[in-house]
Amino acid sequence: MKLLSYTYRNLMLWMLLFMSIWGVLFYYSILHEVTDETDDTLRNDSNILINKALHDHAILDTSESLMTFYRFRPITDVEAASYRTRFFDATVYIEIEDEYEPVRVMQTVFRTDSGQYYELELKISTLERDNMIRAIVSYLIALFVLFIVCTLIGTRLVLRHVFRPMRRLMEWLHHLEPGKEVPPLESVTNITEFVQLSDAAVVMGNRAHKAYQEQKEFIENASHELQTPLAIARGKVELLAESDGLTEAQLQELDEIYTTLGRAVRLNKSLLLLTRIENGQYAETEDINVDALIDDLLPDLLDIYAAKHIRLTRQRSDTPPFIIHGNPSLVQMLLSNLLKNALLHNCDGGELHLITTRTSLTIKNTGQQALDTRRLFHRFYRGVGGKTDSTGLGLAIAGSIAAATSLSLQYRWEEGRHVFKLQKSN
Repeated sequence: MKLLSYTYRNLMLWMLLFMSIWGVLFYYSILHEVTDETDDTLRNDSNILINKALHDHAILDTSESLMTFYRFRPITDVEAASYRTRFFDATVYIEIEDEYEPVRVMQTVFRTDSGQYYELELKISTLERDNMIRAIVSYLIALFVLFIVCTLIGTRLVLRHVFRPMRRLMEWLHHLEPGKEVPPLESVTNITEFVQLSDAAVVMGNRAHKAYQEQKEFIENASHELQTPLAIARGKVELLAESDGLTEAQLQELDEIYTTLGRAVRLNKSLLLLTRIENGQYAETEDINVDALIDDLLPDLLDIYAAKHIRLTRQRSDTPPFIIHGNPSLVQMLLSNLLKNALLHNCDGGELHLITTRTSLTIKNTGQQALDTRRLFHRFYRGVGGKTDSTGLGLAIAGSIAAATSLSLQYRWEEGRHVFKLQKSN
């Protein structure tokens, strides 16, 4: 999730939460105030009615008026002793409208000059109050929705403007490539944190470029410096082997030395290749037809391992060919290593199956036992019975090339066969 979307979402969630809480509190505050005003009206009306009753006892026999419903009921001294004035909501039946209408009720007690206690029950219609509350709630919801919409739009615009330097920095980082000069970063902003972040990114980019160049030069120099003494040593071994008077044992020792030096040369070249692949020094890319490349590689490889009498089976899909977008040299090396591995470690008289589809290449070859999938693509790994003259870097190089070309290289053991599958990553 993008930082802008994450910040925007969290701000909106908290705002909705707080606005909802505020709306509920506001509603009940308004309801409390309106109810309190209604109760004050009932108190005033009750005081007026009680004063009239004390001066004119005839009113005690009446029970209602046009706007306010009231009723006097004589009560005993015992009831009056524990009586408390109370307010509550209720409904009354209106015969004219044939329906119940909400009212607010007040019940209180008073005593006349004669010492008789009366209960006064006073009711006032709350229909207008409820209508007013509904209107307030409607306006509140409309205001709430309008506020949220305006806040959403305003916050989005503000955040997009605030995070614009971050987007420019991310685009700048995406354009950084190993081996290429660090491009200038144009990010005009007054935000201190973004200025410091941009400056730090440029400094780190320049340091990385410098370290990359130094590493590249070191690897090339080291490889060159190693190749020269190794070549000299092999040449002197060859000259020494041509000398007269050497015994059979001495010649055998020289042959072992020469073979070891040859392995050292191949190991040096392989390690240099691995480092260059992992450093992304093969930047040139193009579309490569896998079937066409296999057709170019197979004849020479089959001639080299003709003594093993391996039976080849090709299976091509009718769909468009498997196209790899990558560096031509690396892709050729990848396929060459996989095919050579399938031929070199095959059984005499074994089988080699090549299956290509629009998105994958599967290589199956007969074998003795499964390989260790955890270490298969690690450097210097050799399976059981592996060749002693092998550098143990072939599959490691294949795995690195696949990763650098955005391909997935997987291995499995299936019915006495080694199965390598090369396919496009999802």
